[in-house]
Amino acid sequence: MTRGSPRHALVLGGATLVLLLALLAGTLVGPAGLTPRGVLLELVGQLPFVHVDSGLTPRQQVILWEIRIPRVALGGIVGAMLAIAGATYQGVFRNPLADPYLLGVSSGAGLGATLAIVLGGAAGSAMVPPAAFVGGMIAVMATYALGRGVGGGRTEVVIILAGVAVAAFASAVQTFFMQRNDETLRQVYSWMLGRLTTSGWAEVRTVLPYVVVSVVVIALHRRTLDVMSVGDVEASTLGIAPARVRLVLISVATLGTAAVVSVSGLIGFVGIVIPHAVRMVIGPGHRLLLPLSLLVGAAFLVLADLVARTAMSPGELPIGVVTAAIGAPFFLFVLRRSRGII
Repeated sequence: MTRGSPRHALVLGGATLVLLLALLAGTLVGPAGLTPRGVLLELVGQLPFVHVDSGLTPRQQVILWEIRIPRVALGGIVGAMLAIAGATYQGVFRNPLADPYLLGVSSGAGLGATLAIVLGGAAGSAMVPPAAFVGGMIAVMATYALGRGVGGGRTEVVIILAGVAVAAFASAVQTFFMQRNDETLRQVYSWMLGRLTTSGWAEVRTVLPYVVVSVVVIALHRRTLDVMSVGDVEASTLGIAPARVRLVLISVATLGTAAVVSVSGLIGFVGIVIPHAVRMVIGPGHRLLLPLSLLVGAAFLVLADLVARTAMSPGELPIGVVTAAIGAPFFLFVLRRSRGII
């Protein structure tokens, strides 16, 4: 697919339309007695020179603007970040099974966030994003070092196994601190299952700068990822320093992942499902893979959250349960397709 080709524009336009429809569905549908018609009229009433009565009560308007819409926005941001981080890790490690969850990034970030909650006292909430970043960064570096150190000729497989081991270790340490701090047990357990229930504009403002920086840096390296996909030696002959580029991309992908994990909890499989689904449609080139993963990942998590909060209304499923129900079978499918690679 050449740059600026009609198919290129059509695919990006289609993904953008899907995202807009997902955002609209996430905003219109939900519990709390807000009718889709009332919500739609409330949205239309915000347009310039348009005056309509939505019929929503002041309480319902607060629910819409201060709870539902920021939750939809945060779901889109989290899904976009996890998907583009998964595509980046897969390109950096040249491994189709790499994603933030399997590489231990999410568990490491979870451990860092838990330590901030448990040990941080009154300043704990403010320390969650940096603590999650440090935890995620340590975890992914440990995974990479273990994979390279004991991988031999099958580094790609061992990196995944090392990620599983690092994630298990981080989870064990996290459990230890949780059991010693009963008052935070419920809060942390809820967070581990993935949640957007406490989303607000404050959480959106907290994670957005990290995600923007991460996405911009990754996007600037889209061509480099294509070159690195053929091997470090070939990349070096073209003037690219693979080790430096790998460190930069792992750092920024972990930064964005840790930021969203700190507010959403552990939401698995987005980073592996979305890049693979996109790759099946448009091929492996990162110039299109990265923006499409971002758009489709955002739409996917908005819709997954919609299912989570409506399937058992007035109760609510953890969003991590929904993504796991979709992602686990897909992961087995990818594993089967990858037999010839790994």
